[in-house]
Amino acid sequence: MNLSDLMVIREVEPRIDRYLMSYESKPVVVRRHPALLLRPLLEVTAALIVAGVITAAVGSGPGFLVWWLWLAVVLRLAYKVFEWSDEFFIVTEHRVLLITGVLTRKVAMMPLAKVTDIALERPFIGRLIGYGTFVLESAGQDQALREVEYMPYPEQLYLEVSSVIFPAQD
Repeated sequence: MNLSDLMVIREVEPRIDRYLMSYESKPVVVRRHPALLLRPLLEVTAALIVAGVITAAVGSGPGFLVWWLWLAVVLRLAYKVFEWSDEFFIVTEHRVLLITGVLTRKVAMMPLAKVTDIALERPFIGRLIGYGTFVLESAGQDQALREVEYMPYPEQLYLEVSSVIFPAQD
């Protein structure tokens, strides 16, 4: 998959159009990397092991409550997956947006005119499974959008975003 395939998300996800100005065209639109879901997935797995051990130790009668608690952890994972599927990172020729939240929708935005630098950070695990963190530097005060974690295809996306933020001089 290349970066031009990622921009097709706009056609698949028309709900992002409500966040774009009428004059904004050709946005770069991506979801954050699914590695964002690793922690909740590990919590479900650990809770399953603990529930199995407790049930084996005390029997199915008193251990029944543990399975309800495990179900709560599974439901939390389901919510996190739904939340992840509804988050978008968008870069247009005018601004950068991060749209998050299910129950409370949050739209963090930074005008491109304020962006003075963009950095890409790749932790070790991010290098292994393919994600990175974008750090957007701006002139002046703190911005609502400074770090964006779990960005997929980090090198490709970094080049694409950099070319939008800092276009070639004619």
